Amino acid sequence: MEERNKTLGEFIIEKQEEFKYSSGELSRIINSIRLAAKVVSYKVNKAGLVDIVGAAGEQNVQGEDQQKLDVYANNIFIQTLINREIVCGIASEENDDFITVAGSDKSHSNKYVVLMDPLDGSSNIDVNVSVGTIFSVYRRVTPVGTPVCTKDFLQPGTQQVAAGYVIYGTSTMLVYTTGHGVNGFTLNPAIGTFYLSHPNMQFSKDGNIYSINEGNYVHFPQGVKDYLKYCQLEEGDRPYTSRYIGSLVSDIHRNMIKGGIYIYPTSSKAPNGKLRLLYECNPMAFIAEQAGGKASNGFGRIMELEPTELHERVPFFCGSYNMVEKAESYMAKYS
Repeated sequence: MEERNKTLGEFIIEKQEEFKYSSGELSRIINSIRLAAKVVSYKVNKAGLVDIVGAAGEQNVQGEDQQKLDVYANNIFIQTLINREIVCGIASEENDDFITVAGSDKSHSNKYVVLMDPLDGSSNIDVNVSVGTIFSVYRRVTPVGTPVCTKDFLQPGTQQVAAGYVIYGTSTMLVYTTGHGVNGFTLNPAIGTFYLSHPNMQFSKDGNIYSINEGNYVHFPQGVKDYLKYCQLEEGDRPYTSRYIGSLVSDIHRNMIKGGIYIYPTSSKAPNGKLRLLYECNPMAFIAEQAGGKASNGFGRIMELEPTELHERVPFFCGSYNMVEKAESYMAKYS
């Protein structure tokens, strides 16, 4: 079978042996995410036609206004994972606390937990800009047969066994890694099947795009300001191009394909940064590293950070290896 004509289901079966410790559960988790992604994709594509856009009237645990699609996507992913009885716990950016999944036999015998941002960039829905889902999978650390605890979720990113994202754009794509490279699958909506469209995705070592909300420039640390001046300097292959969508999935996806760096630093308005370590930064860091890129908090590797709380925020520098290294060199001058 030609590589690019391979379906996601066929690819998962073929790569089953790469799933360490797993006897089919991890494959079923990816399959569950595939199913939920198709349902959410359908709703996203109907967003201008049905009453699914706008605020839901609630705020999530971070104090941000929840969009109707946020709530919908959150419910779909959670219910799909629970119904398949393959995970022992779920943590979502939209929920205050993690969810314990006992299974229908109440045995707490499943081995994996899933952490997710069910609809990243949802504030862009109303203006028809791409949004996405981010997910991360860990093997539990508490004994099988017991309910999950907080420490099952507060693991460093180096312990991830799978991570990925779904981008709902001009086409719907599912991109994921299990620690053996990064592959992207595009949904054919006519038959509801994901096909391998982007095998072995890679960041170029160097890039010429930088993605950051320059409207916050005055609030940035001096190291970030200096790096942005470097990006804008007319010298060598610079100035770089500025491209910022404001949807993490979309910005990282573009930069992985075209070469670039994404930055969401600390600022005087967000002293810890804005992005969540567990739901956004760790999974994107795993993907970036598996694609030959680099992910940092400005001073060190994101995936080596020891999480202290479910909704912890950190600064995030992610993208082409040499671009992140250069940004770190500017940050180091003020450390």
